[in-house]
Amino acid sequence: MASETALPKTFDPASFEERQSRRWEESGAFLPGGRPGDPKFSVVIAPPNVTGKIHIGHALENSLVDAMVRWKRMRGFRTVWVPGTDHAGIATQMVVERALAREGIDRRAMGREAFVEKVWEWKRESKDSIKHQLTRLGCSLDWSRERFTLDEGLSRAVRKVFVDLYRDDLIYRGRYVVNWCPRCGTAVSDLEVNHVETQGKLYFVKYDVEGDDVGAIVATTRPETMLGDTALAIAPGDPRTRRLVGKTAIVPIAGRRIPVIEDDFVDREFGSGIVKVTPAHDPNDFGAATRHGLPALVVIGPDGRMTEEAGAFAGLDRFEARARILEKLWQEQRIVDAKEHVHSVGHCQRCDAVIEPYLSRQWFVRVAPLAAPAIAAVESGEIRFFPEHWTKTYFEWMKNIHDWCVSRQLWWGHRIPAYDCANGHVTVAEERPAACATCGLPDPVQDPDVLDTWFSSQLWPFSVFGWPEETSDLREFYPTDVLVSGFDILFFWDARMIMAGLRLTGKAPFSVLHLHGLVRDEKGEKMSKTRGNVIDPLDVIAEFGADAVRFTLLSLASPGRDLPLARSRMAGSRAFMTKVWNATRFVLAQTEGETAAAPLARESLSTIDRAILSRLHETIESVDRQLGDFRFDLAAASIYDFVWRDFCDRHLEMVKPLLSGKTGTEEERRRSRKVLLAVLADIVALLHPFAPFLTEEIWEVVAAGRPLLAVSAFPRFDPAFVDPAAVAAVRGLAEVLTRVRNFRSERGAPPTEPVELRIAPDSPQAEALAPLAPVAVALGRLAGLAFEPPAAGDVRDVVEGLSLGLRFARREAAADRSHVTRELARLDEDIETLSARLRNPEYLEKAPEPVVQKSRQRLFEMEKRRAVLAGTAP
Repeated sequence: MASETALPKTFDPASFEERQSRRWEESGAFLPGGRPGDPKFSVVIAPPNVTGKIHIGHALENSLVDAMVRWKRMRGFRTVWVPGTDHAGIATQMVVERALAREGIDRRAMGREAFVEKVWEWKRESKDSIKHQLTRLGCSLDWSRERFTLDEGLSRAVRKVFVDLYRDDLIYRGRYVVNWCPRCGTAVSDLEVNHVETQGKLYFVKYDVEGDDVGAIVATTRPETMLGDTALAIAPGDPRTRRLVGKTAIVPIAGRRIPVIEDDFVDREFGSGIVKVTPAHDPNDFGAATRHGLPALVVIGPDGRMTEEAGAFAGLDRFEARARILEKLWQEQRIVDAKEHVHSVGHCQRCDAVIEPYLSRQWFVRVAPLAAPAIAAVESGEIRFFPEHWTKTYFEWMKNIHDWCVSRQLWWGHRIPAYDCANGHVTVAEERPAACATCGLPDPVQDPDVLDTWFSSQLWPFSVFGWPEETSDLREFYPTDVLVSGFDILFFWDARMIMAGLRLTGKAPFSVLHLHGLVRDEKGEKMSKTRGNVIDPLDVIAEFGADAVRFTLLSLASPGRDLPLARSRMAGSRAFMTKVWNATRFVLAQTEGETAAAPLARESLSTIDRAILSRLHETIESVDRQLGDFRFDLAAASIYDFVWRDFCDRHLEMVKPLLSGKTGTEEERRRSRKVLLAVLADIVALLHPFAPFLTEEIWEVVAAGRPLLAVSAFPRFDPAFVDPAAVAAVRGLAEVLTRVRNFRSERGAPPTEPVELRIAPDSPQAEALAPLAPVAVALGRLAGLAFEPPAAGDVRDVVEGLSLGLRFARREAAADRSHVTRELARLDEDIETLSARLRNPEYLEKAPEPVVQKSRQRLFEMEKRRAVLAGTAP
């Protein structure tokens, strides 16, 4: 065993984090150990965008996964965690386009092939960025299995899935109204649209109707779209408007004649009960147009400007056109009213531009047939959600699911494997066909669109293992065990993986879906650059160390809640790591030359040693159970409480008199040192999933010559070491010593002022405490300790069921009634407050049962203490 000088006096994470990372990687510690067929634990990373920077949410998510992976690896599982990145179509293309724009280069001038090669060049240059960041965080990923959603194997899988689903009539192409982002220049899915409540105007516009003097009053928030109206619609049977059925209306400004139709999609309560039908710019209107055989006029183009169909307004930006059209409507006295109106406006999640409903030809996945098995898998328990309440949200969305628009008008991504010939036929094939499959015309042209990024990432849990090939990795590690994901991508990614896994492999891709909350600032506000409250993981790692950042995130990760993250919490975790470091140095100083290899014989140990071993094994059981239940927060709290309170503040202090030779024998000292080493080794191992760098650095010293801690065994709970009586005795001793210190402090006496202490022998803990008397005298600096009833003139008190009598050895032995009076008054106040809480039905109903029980126990102890102080105890 090395001395404490093997660890520098100052705890400095930067001095060893990089070195420990190299040791792990060079040793192959993160490759799956054991042999094929052994119990396995496999997970895949939620692939961060290749755009190159992880945020604090990634740090949380990957800390959660790494804690699980390290724990399972130490438990002996054949463990693999597959890393990788997502090509992130829209985001990456935007990043590279902006970089080119700063050089004065437009991608359109470059051409598709040159631009795509430029993106690949950018990707190759930045490929190590994500690895560096995850390594800095301590993530134990198997980098030999790293994948990228555009690598050759995954690209082949994407093509195969598209072709197979097309042949099964689960993918189709057609003209439909989709969410269109004019700034990104592509369709986006419903999930990629943020709906923002916006203060606007509701304009009531008069349409002339042939043969009707009154005409039709139509309410609209988007008057620019009226240029594309091809009908007016009323609700069937509406007495207010049925006179218009079958008549012809005239579109203001455009002067186009359009029919008045009846359709159930009309909301009678909106406006006047008459709505305009603009099939090319509203999905509901498109459905009505399809039912009634109406034409569709595209008056707003993909660039957000008015098309030639808009007549005199062609070429104007849509919002400028709105202002011009309103001006003309006012001039022509067509607006009969304008009201303030709050409505939901879609914004692109990526760039925040206002979304435009737009009629275009797109590829869609027919989702309902895929959703049914995915619903059944959760209903049957094949897939379990944590927290469980997310199942309700999942079912609601899956049972009302819409077809998925998977084509994107981008250049960076998986090119759609569909080829059009000049005769209008399409050939869908994994490889480029030489000729049209329908008419034989040579050299069909590939569809210019790419697939939605989520189309490839839905295959991630099995494509990373080599699917569709039947690889050894696929056989051994798929299905995976747990997926950890932010709840905000439940429908973007998680649900789609379930559907794809069941459809394509016949197996659910994971058995547990763990959905964590979002990281917010200390006030609970969402982090954003605008607010200036963003926390960069690399910045706080540099400031506090990776272990402190991880421990903070894990200790805050309560299920179903967002995480309010403050730098002060990370500073507290840094203090905890320092505490462990300093405790290790103390143990090393006391045990130089000792070894913890030999098993401990419990029967020969002192009460103090039996107590710390009991608390250690209680903590091992708690941490093991909490990690199995995904309660990282409770597991972290158990470790923190044991290390700080039981080991550092209590045990190390109580063994100091023995180790210094003030009490005990040499044999007792030898046994105590062995216990110190054994407990420290288990503490380090328990803490490893939470703080891997610190613990590996300590392990290198305390377990020199043994395998890396990352591949060593996790501590095992042994019920033989559980000793409630020893724990109670040591806790009683600690409380007695605290009371002695407080006795001096309350009276302004120095810490060395001798105190005489009497403990009533009939107290429940007195017999167990008797063997600890020498420790009490040494640590409490007592003038004497007698197990006898408190004497006249003693200050009486009760702690942990022990009736005490205290007095200064060198002072007048007068009863300190003023102190007792003050203490009784304080107890009366506290008892009333707690009693009121326990009489409150709302508290009893909402508070967790363990919390209520703890309150009841505390009330019982306070009442018992009051009785002793008042001299009324039985």
